[in-house]
Formats: sequence, C-alpha cells, structure tokens
Amino acid sequence: MSTSTRSPTCPLSQFSACEISDALIKLGSPNGGHIPDIHMLSPISQVKICAPAYTVQMVLASDNSAPKLSSHFVDTAPPGSVIVVDAPPQTKNAVWGGLMTAGAQARGAVGVIISGRCRDLAEHRAADFPVFARGHSTVGQSPFVRPSGVNVILTIHPKDAGDSSDAFASVTVTPDDWIIADEDGVVCVPVDMVDKVVELAKKGQEIDAKCMADIKAGKGIQASFKEHRGK
Repeated sequence: MSTSTRSPTCPLSQFSACEISDALIKLGSPNGGHIPDIHMLSPISQVKICAPAYTVQMVLASDNSAPKLSSHFVDTAPPGSVIVVDAPPQTKNAVWGGLMTAGAQARGAVGVIISGRCRDLAEHRAADFPVFARGHSTVGQSPFVRPSGVNVILTIHPKDAGDSSDAFASVTVTPDDWIIADEDGVVCVPVDMVDKVVELAKKGQEIDAKCMADIKAGKGIQASFKEHRGK
C-alpha cells in the first residue's frame, strides 16, 4: 500500500526525491538538497510528502538567551504544511510524540521531518501520519530541549559532520521551501528553483526510462549510459 500527502499545485510532486536531488546537483547544489541521516519511521506503508516547510528551531533547555514561544509550535502549523524540526545534534531525547501527531493532523499538517528523534512510534503508525527522523527515544522534550522559533531559517548539519573540505554540505531550509520526502530520504527545494528543478527532473526521468528499457532488453549499462546519458 502506498499513500501520498502532496500539494496538488506543486509540479515537484511527480518526481521522486532521488530525481529531484539529481536535478539540484546539475544546478550546482553541493548536496542535492538532501537532508542526510533522516529516515521514514511512520507509516509502515510507502508514503510521499510534497509540501511547503513550516520550520521549528529547538534549543537546549539550559539556553536562557534564546527566545521563548507564546504558543505551542504545533498549534500554529498551517494546513497543508510539513513541519520541519531542527534539534540540537547532541540531544538523545525525542522532540516529537503521539500527542503532537494528533495535533498536527487536526490542523491539516501533512507530516513532520525531524533533524532529531521522535517517540511513540506505534501512535504515529496507527494514525498513518508521516514521520521522518534521525532516530527515536523513550524520553520526551522536557527537561532537555525546548522550541525557540517558528518560521525561521534552519541550517541542518549532517550527523557527525567534520570540518574537512570533503564533508557533506549543510542544508538550509527556509520557510515555505518545498520538502519532498519518500522512502529514499528527504530533499529541500528552494522556492525560486522549482521551475528549473522541474525542467531538469523531467529530462532526467525521460533519460532514465530509456536506459531502463535498454538494460532490461539486454543492453549493457555502460552502453546504455553512453547512448542516453552521454557518458
């Protein structure tokens, strides 16, 4: 069984996360828009998200200098959005649980992407709510972290990223950027790049279809790539 939570107005919804990353690489993105180390934990069936980002920044609870929110961040999630949460990388607690999934669904959010951990997996799966995260935990937010900002620009760093010039580049997620997430991973597309990404992803999709037909017919991969991809 496969389910889809996508915007009917976004042309990116016709492509997989992989196809969109390929297009972004061709456009010069150093990371293909890929937010690494984040995996689909719910639902059990295949799912695809294509929706604008509603961003949430978490900070350590001990950070007294960071702003405090007047409302719970789930309560202000716009309908049709995907909630993108960035938690401090050193934390081992969850920043998302079953009650948040219930609140998000009630407000029409289509899923959550967590650079961090979640808990209550059975509740998310029972609700058939898409949850993508770096891992899970048994402990919740308090007393470890707290939300500090919504609709802010997030810079999401790869797990265990080093300072080497070869290190995978961080991903910037701006509110209303398009998030595409499926079983292969999560990709962020800046709003101003959508048209170019669609154009290149469509060409890539057509080329790959020709390669697949030739390879299934017995033609070698190298020969097929050379003919259709030019390499």
